[in-house]
This record gives sequence, C-alpha cells and structure tokens, in this order.
Amino acid sequence: MDDVRWHEVEAADLTTNEVTAVIAGGRSVCLARTEQGLSALDNRCPHQGGPLGEGTIEDGWLICPWHGYEYDPVTGEPPGGYDDAATPFPIDETPNSVRVGIPVVAERESLMDQMVDVMTDWGVDTVFGMVGHSNLGMADALRTAEADGRLHYYGVRHEGAASFAASAYGKLTGRPAACFSIAGPGATNLITGLWDANVDRAPVLALTGQVNTQVLGPGAFQEIPLDRAFEAVTAWSQTVLVPGNATDLMALALKHAIVDRSVGHLILPDEVQEMDGVVDAPRRPKPGRLADPRIEPRSREVQRAVELLAGATHPVIVAGNGARAYRRDVIRLAEKLDAPVVTTFKAKGLIGDDHPLACGTLGRSGTRVAAATMSHADVLLVLGASFSNHTGISEKKTTIQVDVDRMTLGKFHPVDLPILSDIGVFLDEIGERLEGRDRIDIREAVAERWRLWRIEKKRRASLKDERGWMHPARVFEVLGRITPDDAVITVDVGNNTYAFGHYFESKGEQDVLMSGYLGSIGFALPAAMGAFAATRGDRPIISISGDGGLGQYLAEFTTAVKYGMPITHVVLNNDELAKISREQVSALRPVWQTDLVNPDFAAFADSCGGKGFRVDEPEDLESILVQALQVADGPSLVEVRTSPRWT
Repeated sequence: MDDVRWHEVEAADLTTNEVTAVIAGGRSVCLARTEQGLSALDNRCPHQGGPLGEGTIEDGWLICPWHGYEYDPVTGEPPGGYDDAATPFPIDETPNSVRVGIPVVAERESLMDQMVDVMTDWGVDTVFGMVGHSNLGMADALRTAEADGRLHYYGVRHEGAASFAASAYGKLTGRPAACFSIAGPGATNLITGLWDANVDRAPVLALTGQVNTQVLGPGAFQEIPLDRAFEAVTAWSQTVLVPGNATDLMALALKHAIVDRSVGHLILPDEVQEMDGVVDAPRRPKPGRLADPRIEPRSREVQRAVELLAGATHPVIVAGNGARAYRRDVIRLAEKLDAPVVTTFKAKGLIGDDHPLACGTLGRSGTRVAAATMSHADVLLVLGASFSNHTGISEKKTTIQVDVDRMTLGKFHPVDLPILSDIGVFLDEIGERLEGRDRIDIREAVAERWRLWRIEKKRRASLKDERGWMHPARVFEVLGRITPDDAVITVDVGNNTYAFGHYFESKGEQDVLMSGYLGSIGFALPAAMGAFAATRGDRPIISISGDGGLGQYLAEFTTAVKYGMPITHVVLNNDELAKISREQVSALRPVWQTDLVNPDFAAFADSCGGKGFRVDEPEDLESILVQALQVADGPSLVEVRTSPRWT
C-alpha cells in the first residue's frame, strides 16, 4: 500500500483473546489476537480517548477499560446503534515478523509547536513542570524545543516546586521562566508559588492543561474552572480555544508577565493541544511589543532631591529589592556622599557588609547596625522599597522615595518627596548634580557599630543549649566567611531566616532570594533549582532552611540529583517548628503541635544519590561546609543541629 508506512512490532507472546499496546511509527497501536488472527486498531478509544490496548476481549468484542465501549477487534466497528468506530490499521504477520501499516500523513507543524516558537522567540528558555495526561500535546512541543536546544526542561516532583523555581528565576533575572502542569490538582498546586511571584513582582509564565471542552461544565474528572481559580494570582489568564489567535495569546501572556512583573497564564484544553498549526502563521515577535521601561524623573524633583541631600548632615540610603539591578550605581552614589547604606531584607546582599558604608539589613530580620544608623539619619533616600511593616523604615525622617511603581510611592504614609522614576535613571541624574562629600566621622561611626555588633555575634556564636546544640549565629558566622562572593543564596521562612538576616554578613555581589511578601515556608530548595537554571551553573548556589521548610519539598532533592545541580543545601535542624513555638509563647498560649519527627537528612541525601553531611560539633562546622561547597557533580546537603531557643 502506497499510503502507509510499515513498522515492525513485537507480538510473539500475544495469545488468543489477548490485547496489548505497542508503538509503531510514533503511533500507539492496540494489537488484538482473535481466532481470525492478529489485528491492529488505533489505541485511542474514539469515545474519550481510553487506551484500548489495556482492555479485554469478551464475547468477541474488544472492551475499552475506561467506559466499557465495545468494538470489533478486527474492523473497529461498534455494535449496532452506535456511531463511533475505532480506526483499523493494516497488519502483516509472517512466522518471523509482525508489521503494522501506519497511514502516511503530510507533516504539519502543530499548534503547540507554534505557541512554543513564540515563547522561545520572546526569550523563555526554561520550563519547570510535570508531564501528565492533560498536557501531553504541549509537553511534546516542549520536548521538540528542548531537542532543538531552544530551552531547558526540568521535571519536578511537585508542581508547587515548579512555580517556586520559576518565581526565583524571575526574581534573579527579571525575565520569565515557565511552570507547567496538568489540569485540576496539578494546576492548583502551582498557585502558592504563583502568589509568591505575583506579590514579589517576579515575571512568570504559567501553562496549565485542561480537560476537553466537550466535558467542561458538568463536573468532569479533574475539571476545575481554572480561569476563576487563577484570577486573583495572575495579571492575565486566558483559555486557548481556536488556532487563529493562539500564538497571539502566548505573546500577550508574556507581555503581561514582563510589563506587569506578575503571572501570565494560558489554559490549554486537551483537544486544542492536538490541533494543527495555522498555515503561514504570522510571527509574534517581541520587538515592537515592549516599550522602553525606563521612566525619567521630572527635573524639578531631581533638583529638590539634590537640595535635600546636599543640606543633610547624616543622609542615609535605604535600598530595597527594586534597586538590586542598580547595585553598582547605589554604591557609587553612597561613596560620593559618604552616605551609609541600609537594605531591606529582600535586598540583602545588594551591598556587601564588608563595604565601609554598608550597615546591613533593617527591620525584624536585621541588625542593630542598620537600626542605629537610621536612627541618626536626618534625610532618607529610599530606593525601590515599599515601607513594609517588617522593614520598619522610619516615618519621622525627611524622606525622598524613588520608585518605578506610582502606587508604591507614599503607599502607607506621606513622604516628603515622592519621585516616579526608573531608579537607574534617577541615580544617573542625581549623581551628576551632587557635590562629593568627605565624612570620615560617618564611616568611623559605622565601623564602631559593626565592631560592637561583631563582639555580640561572637558571644552568641559560642553558645550551646543543654543538648549541646549550637546557636544559629555560629552557622552564619562561618557561612559568611566561606561563601563565595558571587553566590546566589536562597532562604526559607522561620527562625533560620531571622538568624540569617541577623548574622550572615554578605560580600561581593551575592544575591539573596526569598519569599518576601508571601513568606511561604518551603521556598528555599525549589528556589535554588530556579537559581541554578538561571545561572546555568556559572554561580555557586546555596539554599538555607529549617527542618520544617525542607520537609515541604524534600523530594525535590532528587530533582537536583537528576539534573546534576551542584546546590549546597544547609538545613538547621532543631526537630521543631521553632518560629511557631515562639509565636505561641508570645501570644501567651501553650506550645502545641510544633514538634517534628525528622529523617536523618544527611543519610536521605546519600540515599537519593547526592552527598550528605552532618554537623554535631561546632568545631567541625567549617571543614564540613567547605567540603559540601566543593561537591561539583550534584547536590550536597549539610545537616546542622541548632537550638530552637535562639534566633
């Protein structure tokens, strides 16, 4: 036959009235042996796609395992009164071989291939997700793009890890990665990480499968109204229904993710994923769709800022996460003015704590150095910070606030000079107009505050509780010394996070990623995977959590093993949700249900194929951490016993 291509398959063990599924020419085929011989049908039941090759033959009928529909195993015809028939394929059986004839169809690019083309043209090169029954069409397009070298796909163990990883990727790079799931529970598992991206202003593309539209509405298996479920957590969410505008919907999803710094979401029903692409599909290029995002400040506002800073005796720069991309410009201005720099917790690492003008982090997770410095300030220059109550930027100081988001300016209380501007543009303009200042007394005051704080940190680092478990200050004193200058550090939520803020001294151009406004436990390890994907292994990646946080996504350690990610995860193990215990005590309530039963985390890491280390004695801490950081062919995990008593 000229219109089919023959493919050899294995059917030697198939006995009479048995069926099986085989792959022939990339097509799934149901083979059935009856008294008439061997026959072949398309393995997809025409009713709802059930796998006929997993069915049975009874009374001469091949019965679909999903809903009991009957078909003639040779011809594919149904009993009288039914219209749908299974597609038969020609078969050729000899004593030495079995061949199935698969119709030759002119190859045509699929609609999902065209959508992925747009996605990669817009610069999306990384996808985190789980493949399943309601996203197979898109999965195949992603597979093709990965084979072409246009993207990297990371298969995770839980969809929540996919969205956290994509959020961390966006926070680190300012560019969207994609997270990918099936319909129903796979999609809802994405929501926590997407909330994190949404509230922390990180661009993410979310791709979710959906049940066939023919069964949408009455309440089909795994049917969820995803447009409504995702409405609050996305900047834009649309269902792809027809080929005509599918590629433009992909471009719009990415435009919303990038411009709104939030989540663009596409819902992909099953049957849409099987559609052919549009003939001569128009390109949906990124150029021409995105305007220059830089906003220039008004000249009179810049001049007023110059006057306030020039007239200040103790100006202080407060740098938030919105200023991270301009770290070198911030430091240049600080050095010109001899103005100390404090950061919000989300911006930790923007300036190294080894810089003579750096004062560490402000607020509940910060240092007394930063608090005292702000206390002595007479003018605050706040760059890219939102004035959250966790940070506690003083309302009593003369304040210049600069942000690219108009809503953020004066959001919680009036400021003296709100300036709508791209931070980089503002710093360029103000730097040209300000005269340099030499304030030796300011630098000396900062140095003295650090000296006193380091004495106190050293005292705390020497403490042990009655079980011999060390103070977290010891962990972060050592980590601060040995962590490379260009490391990306992802942190979790809990006592370990407060301790990191208090005691870890950043240096160089380290980046710290966290679940900021959402404050979601479990963020650190998936975020480290996102950071690895963003840097392609060119920067050291360290993640830090407590035992409670690591337990949330512990299985993702195997994902890091699978993809050879040289992540070093440090877990501060105290067998307790210690932050919650402290909150219960503060609320004058009994401590209840915060104790944990943990595995041997180091042994778990070894069992997964990674490298596990355990620290019981403080004097062993540095040598073990150094060993873990030197593991280059996959992830390592360092379990450290720390006391729940201290932060």
